[in-house]
Amino acid sequence: MTERDLLSSDTYSGVTSTQLVGTLADSATSTPPQPLREAVETAMRRYFEHLDGSQATDLYAMVMAEVEAPLLACVLEHTDGNQTRAADVLGLNRGTLRKKLKQYSLIEGDAQ
Repeated sequence: MTERDLLSSDTYSGVTSTQLVGTLADSATSTPPQPLREAVETAMRRYFEHLDGSQATDLYAMVMAEVEAPLLACVLEHTDGNQTRAADVLGLNRGTLRKKLKQYSLIEGDAQ
């Protein structure tokens, strides 16, 4: 199991509109929505438990990639692919958004 697998879980498999108000809900069960902050804390505690004494490396970059890619994808979907509107929603410069979309292979282009 990779470090990324430890952060990922079926708990987060259901993406629902409740995420727009800062909560996560599991659509596979009737678990009540969980604030995003608590979901991250739960995932991190589970991650460290599963390390079982092993050393974590590049944790910040790994967590940011796990969160940022689906965030960008969902916002882009919400704006029907309009990158200018997506950049506004995210509070990013459009160029920065394009760079990140390329980085996560969400649009075609050379990721640097």
